[in-house]
Amino acid sequence: MASRRRMLLKVIILGDSGVGKTSLMNQYVNRKFNNQYKATIGADFLTKEIQFEDRLFTLQIWDTAGQERFQSLGVAFYRGADCCVLVYDVNVAKSFDDLNNWREEFLIQATPSDPENFPFVVLGNKVDLDGGNNRVISEKTAMAWCVSKGNIPHFETSAKEGFNVDAAFEYTFLKILMSSTVVGLRNRLVVSVS
Repeated sequence: MASRRRMLLKVIILGDSGVGKTSLMNQYVNRKFNNQYKATIGADFLTKEIQFEDRLFTLQIWDTAGQERFQSLGVAFYRGADCCVLVYDVNVAKSFDDLNNWREEFLIQATPSDPENFPFVVLGNKVDLDGGNNRVISEKTAMAWCVSKGNIPHFETSAKEGFNVDAAFEYTFLKILMSSTVVGLRNRLVVSVS
């Protein structure tokens, strides 16, 4: 059997309860959407294997509870993250307003070596609800916030319809590869036997 080298990349998804973090992750990894809401307790993760330029990567996507009581999950949870995906519901203003808190919580807990250049991606989820008629956060408003935080990439998504979910996570993967967090990739290679 030949041995293949793969690299583990860790992505943390943060945002208020009910914004669709679990649904986005399940749609991307499993191509599934569940209409039944079940709050995440603490944290959970799924993995997706990605082949890129003759290398195999394992994208480990950590889904977090959005409830206040779990907001501070601790340093160990955030440690080693290569990217942070911030999610809000375009129909709930508070979830957008709370992005600042989630971003700050991540930077405090993860203590990245270069916080100014750490890769974040913002997802405005649930664009499919009621044909967009209940939307309270415009794409323009979200983009302005992203620009003010250092040009954070922004995607509008629908976990239910699968709209823009692949594009958002594929961009997240590429953002990690382009970032300074993967300097020293060789030190993080994992050997697996295929």
